[in-house]
Amino acid sequence: MITVTDVSLAFGERTLFKDVNLKFTPGNCYGIIGANGAGKSTFLNILSGEIEHDKGEISVSTGQRVAVLKQDHFAFEEFPVLETVIMGYPKLYSVQKEREAIYAKEDFTEADGMRASELEGDFADLGGWEAEAQAGQLLSGLGIDEADHTRLMSELDESRKVRVLLAQALFGNPDILLLDEPTNGLDLESISWLEDFLIDFPNTVIVVSHDRHFLNSVCTHTCDIDFGRISLYSGNYDFWYQMSQMLQRQARDLQKKNEDKAKDLREFIQRFASNASKSRQATSRKKVLEKLDLDNIKITSRKFPYVGFKPDREIGNNVLRIEKLNYSFEGSRVLQDFSLIVNKTDKIAFVGIEHAAKSAVFDIITDTAKAESGDYYWGQTTSFSYVPKENSRFFNSTMSITEWLAQYSPDQDETYVRSFLGRMLFSGDEALKPVNVLSGGEKVRCMLSKMMLSGANVLIMDEPTNHLDLEAITALNEGLTAFPGVLLFNSHDHEFINSIANRIIEIIPGGLIDRMMPFDDYLKDESVKELRIKAYHHAERLMI
Repeated sequence: MITVTDVSLAFGERTLFKDVNLKFTPGNCYGIIGANGAGKSTFLNILSGEIEHDKGEISVSTGQRVAVLKQDHFAFEEFPVLETVIMGYPKLYSVQKEREAIYAKEDFTEADGMRASELEGDFADLGGWEAEAQAGQLLSGLGIDEADHTRLMSELDESRKVRVLLAQALFGNPDILLLDEPTNGLDLESISWLEDFLIDFPNTVIVVSHDRHFLNSVCTHTCDIDFGRISLYSGNYDFWYQMSQMLQRQARDLQKKNEDKAKDLREFIQRFASNASKSRQATSRKKVLEKLDLDNIKITSRKFPYVGFKPDREIGNNVLRIEKLNYSFEGSRVLQDFSLIVNKTDKIAFVGIEHAAKSAVFDIITDTAKAESGDYYWGQTTSFSYVPKENSRFFNSTMSITEWLAQYSPDQDETYVRSFLGRMLFSGDEALKPVNVLSGGEKVRCMLSKMMLSGANVLIMDEPTNHLDLEAITALNEGLTAFPGVLLFNSHDHEFINSIANRIIEIIPGGLIDRMMPFDDYLKDESVKELRIKAYHHAERLMI
């Protein structure tokens, strides 16, 4: 159990937290939510002891072990993957290394023998004999091939390093688990595995995430950071959202009521302040007005961008026909005779573990990459706009955000561009920042702004929710749901896919699975599961 008592933290004149009191108990999973910059990750770092708070106390129950998802992806480069996972349980790892060092001695003394005997007992008590098997199961569940378990961390790409560090945090059944964005870099299958793991996890979990489906699946409580306070709600993200909407309506109603009352009081005071017979009433109303605290009714600090896509032209019946595309990536064939017909009412989510194949389809049909063979044909009425997963090539410039977006605007008037950026939360001096220093989330908001200005009737998006906060994801979700054109997209956000897509396509070895149905129905479809098993089983046989 972790107890937080009167904790406060300030950076300069900005107070991040003030007099926070919370208790995190075993058997519960707590989701930490809040706007960008509210201090979610900072609060986790306070709980883990990585950041010192200004005031108050953080206490952890005696003897309980805290495990943290490490954010430094290059901290274990010289270690093998399996060993890196076991390092997540420092006491066990220390015993294991000392035990190995003693047995490696050439001149084994009697003292060494006695110490080895002690270590053997500790090793068994700490679960040392099962450690490698447990670490291997965690890695496999998170999509790390068994062949990678003995490789050095330096040999893995970024996404696999993230998974190993997540396995490290989960290893050894910690009493308290602190996870900052654990679904980043995971595919839908690995996220589903992690959800199941945490649902069954018997101890305390505290997690920061922008994945609504993940928060709804695993969280028993929600901690909302707003205006320097942390409010604890029983229930998952959806419950918090409904409750917060109700509280915000109440706050707005109270604010409106107080503003109307203040207006009436001011009018009375102004009318009768100089009237001797009414002066006492005017003075009385002035005191009532002074007690009305109009500025202290805080609704929320959250800011939702405006995301809306309006096609310049209605799309015709012929949208896109793809015929037998073949494409290789990093020496492997990722598309083989890929064919597809897109219809005018389609909102297609590309799902599954063939991530390079999904990106390849998007790159080829937008002329970003060239297929080895095959072709594709856009309909005459179509116009497309593309938000790629890797967007850094668009931001190699010292132009301001305003200048950058003006390149893509049909209206070159600066006031128009600035007003458009304001709706995307780039207001005031923010709109003058050079684009080469933007954060990942800011770059995605710029790309979405560019897409909104395009007037395209076909939108193509490769993992558009990456780097966005919950508010921006919600706004994008609503904008795409209302979009009247064709949408082709890929995402690891379960809720995003399920609420938008009406057609699901999964690229599998030797072909694809194509279903006109919502994503949740697709996941339950037994015929889909059979096709997937057969395809990957056949592919494994071909590799042997």
